[in-house]
Amino acid sequence: MSNVPFFSSRWVSGPDNVTEAHDGSLPKGFRAAGGAFGVKPDGAKDVALIVSDSAETTSAARFSRSGAQSAPVLHSRHESKLWELRAVVVNSGNANAATGQRGLEDAAAMSAAAAVAADIDAHQVAVASTGVIGVPLPIARITSGITALGSELRADGAADFAEAIRTTDAFPKAVSLDVALEAGTVRISIQAKGAGMISPNFATLLVFIQTDAALEADEADLLLSVCIKRSFERISVDGQLSTSDTIVLQASGASGVRIEPKTADEQLFGEALDAALRQIALLVARDGEGARRVGRVVVKGGDQHLCERVAHAVGDSPLVKTALYGADPNWGRIIQAVGAALPGASPLNVDISIEDIVVCVNGSYIEHDEQALAEAVKRDEVEYEVVLPGDGAEAERYFSDLGHEYVTINAEYTT
Repeated sequence: MSNVPFFSSRWVSGPDNVTEAHDGSLPKGFRAAGGAFGVKPDGAKDVALIVSDSAETTSAARFSRSGAQSAPVLHSRHESKLWELRAVVVNSGNANAATGQRGLEDAAAMSAAAAVAADIDAHQVAVASTGVIGVPLPIARITSGITALGSELRADGAADFAEAIRTTDAFPKAVSLDVALEAGTVRISIQAKGAGMISPNFATLLVFIQTDAALEADEADLLLSVCIKRSFERISVDGQLSTSDTIVLQASGASGVRIEPKTADEQLFGEALDAALRQIALLVARDGEGARRVGRVVVKGGDQHLCERVAHAVGDSPLVKTALYGADPNWGRIIQAVGAALPGASPLNVDISIEDIVVCVNGSYIEHDEQALAEAVKRDEVEYEVVLPGDGAEAERYFSDLGHEYVTINAEYTT
């Protein structure tokens, strides 16, 4: 992915004031590291640490909505000062979920080790874990690894951090962007992981965002909330909600550029963050375990709730996903998913288009160029439009296809 421009999807445009940075450096005030410490059996990097050196750091965070939240999620939500997080410590290869009291103690141990490594208070550390559920952490290896990483933190350590948080990801998902504002230029860096257990019900992945802009904590919280609704709450790989979802935004303020609420700079910064997170979300969908293609469904109509429900049903449908995987122009899969979301609506008044080719009007087949349609669904990105009765409402979902490799990966996940 390194030779491909970050804003590579036709569905997301990079703002004019945003430039992709290739120098490998995090925003001012941040250092990161990642290494291999024996959590993963293959010897790959599996522990990561990122630290803000600024005592003025503000932050915001969001976590999984699962009823089976992991120990790190529970620890961070209840023990961390989510508005002034100075560090994030992560392990991959083990989710530390469904591990009871021991899991909570292990999450606390990770927080304590990171606090010592960063010379900060343990309440200023967020903890995240990702990997196999229901297996205790090899905590001694992890805490010794965190201690080692404390001496390896670097301003250009983002690549190692991004590599160390991967599980089944085919490629790391990371970017640094320079954002030109009226008050000066700031940097946004993002590292994410996610390829399976992804559903549009909050994040269902790990995402870490740093900026050297100065933000009030309330403002950071608002920006994060708005942007994830337009990105990570709109993607689906398999319709499954993770135990471990964590998103953290940290603002060091080390650039000296302060973003005041309700200003042009806040809008410009927000647009940059929104575009960046939407593109990262698309990379997650594109990396859906074994995926070939990514789809986008746009649902229009007069009722927002119904539009959201239909978009969710289409994006999560295994029949739609498998058709996308096989480049099968079977629009019957779409109308089946729409009908499942709208029980009792008969006859179903819906129009369907695939790549601007109208295939269904008022719930019925309409003659169309079937050869052109067959070619259109072979693209890397395929767009579907569903039009319900009425006007004024719209919803969208991005989703990966579903194929043989997904079954293989998940059938053999612990074996």
